[in-house]
Amino acid sequence: MALYTIGDLHLSLGGDKPMDRFGEIWQNHPQKLIEGFRDLNDDDLTVLCGDLSWAMSLAGAEEDFRFMDRLPGRKLILKGNHDYWWSTATKARSFFAEHGFETMEILHNNAHVYGDFALCGTRGWFYEEDHGTEHDRKMMLREVQRLETSLKAAGDREKIVFLHYPPVFQNYRCDEILRLLDEHRVRRCYYGHIHGKGIRLAFNGWIGCTEFRLVSADAVGFRPVKIQD
Repeated sequence: MALYTIGDLHLSLGGDKPMDRFGEIWQNHPQKLIEGFRDLNDDDLTVLCGDLSWAMSLAGAEEDFRFMDRLPGRKLILKGNHDYWWSTATKARSFFAEHGFETMEILHNNAHVYGDFALCGTRGWFYEEDHGTEHDRKMMLREVQRLETSLKAAGDREKIVFLHYPPVFQNYRCDEILRLLDEHRVRRCYYGHIHGKGIRLAFNGWIGCTEFRLVSADAVGFRPVKIQD
């Protein structure tokens, strides 16, 4: 049993949102994901760091979730900024159960036990005090609360954190999230959201006790990153 992560699958199998408009690397990317997951086993777990489907509703996302469900291993899902299908975690869980999608669980205001580790996370949000709106500030603070809830649910286990938005990008820092990671002695944090030309500007490295890594699909060649045996 191994632990993997990848973000930003950006599927649209039941809709019309071809990703090849965003560059050659995205051409036929569902097949690239199939090939990227090929070496995983059924007892492996992959954390999917948001932006999974372009669908506007759970019903519209059915084919995308069917695709994810058929990929090898179990999946732990968190929300991204383009996951408009998301209304509540309870509704998502009910939808999965109704459609027989048995390999997927939700990471939202909770923690998932993986051996000696606890997997924690939330979407995150960008808020810059000099340029952001009051709405952005409220969204950021709500996401900080959700991450704190997740970290507290982990108890005394060593925590691995997964986000959609990066807490650090060029001159931007979400000090509230960075402080939480430090307080809970989080050693690893994985995030998505950044694509294309932004990949070379993404932060991969250490801040305090935490190592950060970008795992958006195009940044990792559509192949889940193994982070724990």
